[in-house]
Amino acid sequence: MTTTPRRRMRSASVALGVTTLMAASLTGCASSADYAAVCVDPQTELRVDDDQCDDDDEYHGGGGGGFFWYYLAANRTVPGLGSPVSGGTWNGSTLNGTVQRGGLPTTGGSTVKSSTTRGGFGGSTKGFSS
Repeated sequence: MTTTPRRRMRSASVALGVTTLMAASLTGCASSADYAAVCVDPQTELRVDDDQCDDDDEYHGGGGGGFFWYYLAANRTVPGLGSPVSGGTWNGSTLNGTVQRGGLPTTGGSTVKSSTTRGGFGGSTKGFSS
């Protein structure tokens, strides 16, 4: 007597669910922040190493020492370490969109948009949404 092998049937909904999940996780790799922040000495307005700033440091003007985050829009050029900053703002609480603090190239030169990525598969972020 000959037996015929059993046919295995897959559910289309399982395949669709897996495809949707993978597509959603991969799109996070390519998205960029709307703003990025670099650490700056407010007295000289020169960029310093991002490790000098705390995540909650925000400059409100006036005297005193310390280093603070300076926020740049996605179309701005990233200043290198020791370079002056311009075209941004000290006030991150007024920004609408995603913000990445730190993690930009220390040599500068590229735009914020081309230098920032958020989350995704195997990615990391220092950003937050406001």
